[in-house]
Amino acid sequence: MIDAQTMPVIVGTRGSKLARTQTDLVVSALRSQWPDIEIQTKIIKTEGDRKLDVSTVKLSKGAFVKEIEVALLNGEIDLAIHSCKDLPTDPVPGLTLAAFPQRADPRDTLVSREGRHLTELQPGAIIGTGSSRRKAQLLIRRPDLQVEDIRGNVETRLRKMREGQYDAVVLAAAGLDRMGWLDQAAAIFEPKVMLPAPAQGALAIQAREDDETTLARLDPLNDAATHAAVTAERAFLRALGGGCRVPIAAFARIDGGWLTLHGLVADEDGSEHVRGDLDGAIEEAAEVGGELAKQLLAEGADELLEDVSAAARAGW
Repeated sequence: MIDAQTMPVIVGTRGSKLARTQTDLVVSALRSQWPDIEIQTKIIKTEGDRKLDVSTVKLSKGAFVKEIEVALLNGEIDLAIHSCKDLPTDPVPGLTLAAFPQRADPRDTLVSREGRHLTELQPGAIIGTGSSRRKAQLLIRRPDLQVEDIRGNVETRLRKMREGQYDAVVLAAAGLDRMGWLDQAAAIFEPKVMLPAPAQGALAIQAREDDETTLARLDPLNDAATHAAVTAERAFLRALGGGCRVPIAAFARIDGGWLTLHGLVADEDGSEHVRGDLDGAIEEAAEVGGELAKQLLAEGADELLEDVSAAARAGW
């Protein structure tokens, strides 16, 4: 029998304040299930943390998780805590996504220097975001805005805005809330205005697939509704072959045993986009994601994805 209460566990995470805050939430949940557990945290710097002068869309695939996954495979850590939206959709041999704790608010927020909402910003206002998805949807609503790249953690982005480099920034509600800063948001975008990134607001706990002790520890932390929603959204993303460099958005609403998946694909400047939704049972979450992707591809998403990929290869 697995004695999961007494064996120590080493948790790997990025070093930003938000990443450490998220890790503390998981550690607290683990301790509530296994009161006698010994837990250590190991900070691991990723490519995304090192290359702060490089646009997010130009970073390599998995730039915020690769080094952590290597440490996990090498046995340096027992589990890893990720912002689920940072994880590529391709499975990593030897690793598994063992648990998805209850999802935080998946929506995006607007934080502006003067507390203005999106509709109140002056023409030509400069909005900072590192996300092509956010940029496209901002420009769908306000093509007169200047949407410029911004890098750094939440604190850095807010500081750059306050210093006057940007009139506003777009940030995830979940991150602001976990930091205790949600009251700084001038607006929280409903999904019909700005559809979130696949798995936004969700944490993913990754472990080795043959580590029965750690998998046993993590099982009580998995939230079934979050797991289903994230599965559908990531299946949609994977079927489209996209990542953070492509304007793809998805959000699954859960109602009892059913989910409704909303999806969007846009070009980089928001001038063209296709969107749709599809219902299905939560047990068929992956199938719903794949099927909605097929629908949007048939409606023109394939051409948009080709255009965005060509622009990315050319350096935008």
